[in-house]
Amino acid sequence: MTTTDPKTTIEPILVITALKRSFGRGERARPALCGVSLSVTPGEWVAVVGPSGCGKSTLLHLVGGLDTPDAGSIRIGGDEVTTLSAARRALLRRRRVGFVFQAYNLVPHLNAAANVELGLRVAGVGRRAAKARAAEVLDAVGLGDLLHALPATLSGGQQQRVAIARAIATRPDLVLADEPTGALDTAASRRVVELLREEHRRGQTLIMVTHDYAVAAAADRVIFLRDGQIIDERRPAGRRTSDASPTGPSGALDEADADETALHETADELADEDGGHGTRRAPGGSDLNDLLGLGSW
Repeated sequence: MTTTDPKTTIEPILVITALKRSFGRGERARPALCGVSLSVTPGEWVAVVGPSGCGKSTLLHLVGGLDTPDAGSIRIGGDEVTTLSAARRALLRRRRVGFVFQAYNLVPHLNAAANVELGLRVAGVGRRAAKARAAEVLDAVGLGDLLHALPATLSGGQQQRVAIARAIATRPDLVLADEPTGALDTAASRRVVELLREEHRRGQTLIMVTHDYAVAAAADRVIFLRDGQIIDERRPAGRRTSDASPTGPSGALDEADADETALHETADELADEDGGHGTRRAPGGSDLNDLLGLGSW
């Protein structure tokens, strides 16, 4: 099943075609993805939901070049990812992809600013520019007064905000978020969703795996994955309606309020659409060197 947005002719930033991935060999081989095809346009926020083991995280890892498929194609901005060497995939991660994972993957002995600067420096940004950009994005995620705080002194929600700052600092083509709220309480999860929404409004393309339908409802489009295949997709109510704004007795509602209303109205519908499945806790992130595009360095 191929999923595209029929309402736009904008060239996709991401095109996935007939993607397959299995784990194990011979009779013990377990298919994780079975011919998945998907297109994502620039600035779109796509959420992927489904039951545990359906292939959600595998899909994200393949898109980000952390793993290689058995068959199929992945093109980011017109460049084929599946034929790249390990070194080239590492370069792709440094410059074009930002990662946000449930486990944060912060360097424990580096403060918040240095964690963000690290990704920038690896991507080739100069020391002074990296320091300025790190301060800018940490301020944008509400941590401007905690630049010198070590991860161990931060709450889970604050650590995830540092991770988001690191992911967006290089202005990547894609931000890939795997269960970004999976380890957070309700209040911290809400703040993370708000941050992702703010980045989305700035034009950032987001692909997010989540087990939380309230989080998924914030996206432009929700993809339902089951048994390694896309079985359905839908657009939550109220997503990206730029030509009209919801109104009430006192006039036009604030856009954030309208989004929040749509989110709550849609979360239960998404759960029903998936047949009540999808409760899942991701095991965490990948090796930090891989996330930063360092390869074996």
